[in-house]
Amino acid sequence: MRILLLCSAFNGLSQRTWIELRRAGHDVSVELAIDEETMVEAVELARPELIICPFLKERVPERIWKNHRTVIVHPGPPGDRGPSSLDWAVDEGAAEWGVTALQAVEEMDAGPIWGSRTFPLPAEPPKKSSLYNGPVTEAAIALVHEVVAKAADPWFLPEPLDYDRPEVTGRLRPTMRQEDRAFAWSDPTAHILRKVRAADGAPGVRTVLCGAEVRVFDADEGPRISAEPGTVAARSDGRVLVATGDGSLWIGHLKVGAPGEPGAIKLPAATALGELVDGVPNADPSVLPSDRGYGDGEIVYRRSGAVGVLSFDFYNGAMSTEQCVRLAAGLRHAARQDTRVLLLRGGEVFSNGIHLNVIEAAEDPEGEAWRNIQAIDDVCHEIITCSSQLTVASVGGNAGAGGVMLGLGADRVLVRQGAVLNPHYATMGLFGSEYWTYVLPRRVGDAAASALTGECLPIGADQAVELGMADTAIGGTRAEFEEAALSYARRLADRGNYERVLQAKNDLREADERRRPLETYRVAELAEMSRDIFDDRSGFREARRSFVHKLKAEATPAHLADHRAPIMRDVMV
Repeated sequence: MRILLLCSAFNGLSQRTWIELRRAGHDVSVELAIDEETMVEAVELARPELIICPFLKERVPERIWKNHRTVIVHPGPPGDRGPSSLDWAVDEGAAEWGVTALQAVEEMDAGPIWGSRTFPLPAEPPKKSSLYNGPVTEAAIALVHEVVAKAADPWFLPEPLDYDRPEVTGRLRPTMRQEDRAFAWSDPTAHILRKVRAADGAPGVRTVLCGAEVRVFDADEGPRISAEPGTVAARSDGRVLVATGDGSLWIGHLKVGAPGEPGAIKLPAATALGELVDGVPNADPSVLPSDRGYGDGEIVYRRSGAVGVLSFDFYNGAMSTEQCVRLAAGLRHAARQDTRVLLLRGGEVFSNGIHLNVIEAAEDPEGEAWRNIQAIDDVCHEIITCSSQLTVASVGGNAGAGGVMLGLGADRVLVRQGAVLNPHYATMGLFGSEYWTYVLPRRVGDAAASALTGECLPIGADQAVELGMADTAIGGTRAEFEEAALSYARRLADRGNYERVLQAKNDLREADERRRPLETYRVAELAEMSRDIFDDRSGFREARRSFVHKLKAEATPAHLADHRAPIMRDVMV
């Protein structure tokens, strides 16, 4: 089927939809909803049999929906309407939520229903971003396949929206305002946590910390402490501990600035507050979250028999210079242990490479970018040169740019079904580093490596395995995937020929080193990166600024607009 994806942005759900439909054999093109004329022109060029809008905030023009079957994927149960669906679901503590596919009509979210999916929500409030990237995305993808199947049925007719039907449980909800999100630091911890998590990702909740107007993101429950509510009582590796009415919250990220003030950047909380928390002490181990082991709140090392598990969970997968330094130290610690296998476990997002927000906010962005890329190269070097153990990368979430290459440095790469990988840098105006010119070609070959980094298109888990980027794709929930990855690592450690496998790995690394020293890959990559960072030869500054400040695209990027863009599976054939 000829399908057009009409999107506000080519986000994770849109990419996953694109991957899944093309894998199913459909002819899929993408157009960003820049303005009405652009959308109408795109439809005329694509001549789609079906238009799907997996992520669309704009109204579909009448000239489109009246002449083409256009289906909106809405993140709410049947009958739910409005732009703040997930915010209200988290804020009100809904026990169940859903995703609905509905036909575009004049009134937004009020069209006939093509299908829906529901799923339970946990009692503890999920972060809105985690809800969207997890169960909402999985339900939406299942629904997209259902919509395509129904579109191929000439007898199918969608059901008109009828609030008298028992399965129509939603309602029209207003846009959630800051007044709806407001809290006082003297409120109970659970109340504040729910408010912050309902606004996580965007727009955050306005409040005051250390006398500064801020927007709060990324909250986790802290211990009971004796301090005036709203007091920043401690700090730990970028986070700050804020006293509440009956306990405390760890706040991971903030935007500092008055409402409407331009240029505010979401940053690690302690970085955002800067000198305002200079006198705040580092957290005593007794007030750190109780489930943490070696390291800090983001990096944890634990042993499980002959397997060492190094977990790193960085917000949105972004890794600053300071975070990379700590992760490299964690890797050195793990490599010194008497375990046989080192399992590298990323967070909700495995890794997206260097921290563009921290770079953009720095007094010297170019200097910070240079420090950041060298620090993440150090992380990758520790993984590639680990000779005392076999290494396994457990890629349970999406990964992009240097974050993909970081995982490829491991001896084995496991990817969760549904994870989206973007193994390229050029859309950010960078050549790339992280030893990608070594780790990518050694897995997929030179031709495929060139295509992957040149086409700048996402790939899924199955395609990663077919290309040789990954060894195994594993289905299931995130928790099921992590358990399966740990079982894989244990089997690897228990193999009777473990010593021979480890020796073969080290022999291969030594042969590669004789053929071309590993350091030369880094030197050559950094020579290219220096021109991108300091000379801005490929538009890194503007691409970074647009990404950090979420500026709307002026046109659909060329690599997406070209409906004839090759797919890596064709390159393989």
